[in-house]
Amino acid sequence: MEIQSRIITVELADGTNIKVEATPIGDRKPNIQVRPFSEVTTPLEVLVTEIAEVLNKVKPDKASVKFGIDIGIESGKLTPVLVKGNNTGNLEITLEWNHC
Repeated sequence: MEIQSRIITVELADGTNIKVEATPIGDRKPNIQVRPFSEVTTPLEVLVTEIAEVLNKVKPDKASVKFGIDIGIESGKLTPVLVKGNNTGNLEITLEWNHC
């Protein structure tokens, strides 16, 4: 059975509502209601902070981080998803050091 994504309403911090596509995760039918977008941004903030801490430790001369997320809904909450169904990550980190 193919997983059907759903368009749901998400509320931004200033009260603005936007529509996002969310994929149900797990076997339960998601409780579709307006969800705060902070359910996505808060985990992303922690992820980015942890990556920045590692970059500060290894001190490259140049770094770039690129990732894409899908938005899932699990147990009625929005969930950022970095890993696709085929178990490959969607995170790319490039580090450069000058050897001068």
